[in-house]
Amino acid sequence: MAAVYKAVITTADRFVPKALQPLWNHEAGPKTVFFWAPAFKWGLVIAGLGDLSRPAEKISLPQSCSLAATGIIWSRYSMAIIPKNYSLFSVNVFVAMTSCYQLYRAYQYQNSLKALPTSENKKSES
Repeated sequence: MAAVYKAVITTADRFVPKALQPLWNHEAGPKTVFFWAPAFKWGLVIAGLGDLSRPAEKISLPQSCSLAATGIIWSRYSMAIIPKNYSLFSVNVFVAMTSCYQLYRAYQYQNSLKALPTSENKKSES
C-alpha cells in the first residue's frame, strides 16, 4: 500500500503549481494524514448541523457528550503538537460547538418537561 501511495504522490507532484508547492509540501499538508483526518472529520460537523432539525427529545445525550468532549480535547491537542494543526483545531472547535448546542437543546427540553404539570408530563413520556 505504501508503494501505491508513493507512486500517486510522485505523479501528483508533477502537476502541483509552484504557487501551491509550500502548501503541498507542508508538514501538515495534503501529503500527510494531518491534512486528511481533519478533512474527513468535517463530516461530523455536517452531521451535527443536520441534527439541529432533529426534535430535542430524540437527541442522544451520550453521543453529544462524547462528541463535545472529543472536540474540546482534540482542539487543545492540535495546538500542543508540532506542527500546530490549525485544520484539526478548527474542525474540532466546530464539533465541540455543534455538540454543546445539542446538549443545550436537550437540557432546555428536559427543563420544559419539568415545568409541565404532572399529568401532562406522563402523557408526553408514553
